[in-house]
Amino acid sequence: MKPDIQTPAKMQPLNMRVESRKRALIDRAVAELGGDRTSFVIDAACKRAEEVLLDRRVYMLDDEAFDFFERAIEQPVQENACLQNLLNREPTWRSRPQKS
Repeated sequence: MKPDIQTPAKMQPLNMRVESRKRALIDRAVAELGGDRTSFVIDAACKRAEEVLLDRRVYMLDDEAFDFFERAIEQPVQENACLQNLLNREPTWRSRPQKS
C-alpha cells in the first residue's frame, strides 16, 4: 500500500545520546549550513542509509545477459568519452549539498 501523497507522514520519535565532542562537531556543521540539528542529523542518517542500501543492491541476470555482461567487462571500450564521463562521475546518491 502506497502512502497517500496528500496525507503528511506520521512523525515518530528518534531519541539518542551522543558524546559531547560529537554533538559539538554536528553543531559546528549546522552553524555553517544553517538550519537545525535535528534536520541535519536526520538528513545525514537518511543519506547514509541510502548509500548502504544502494551499495548492497543485487542484480539478477539470466545466463544470456550475464554472458553479455562478462564479455563487456573483459573487453571494455577504450575510446568512449561519454562512458568515461559517466564512470568518473560521483553517484547521485553520494552527492553532498554544496555550501552556499
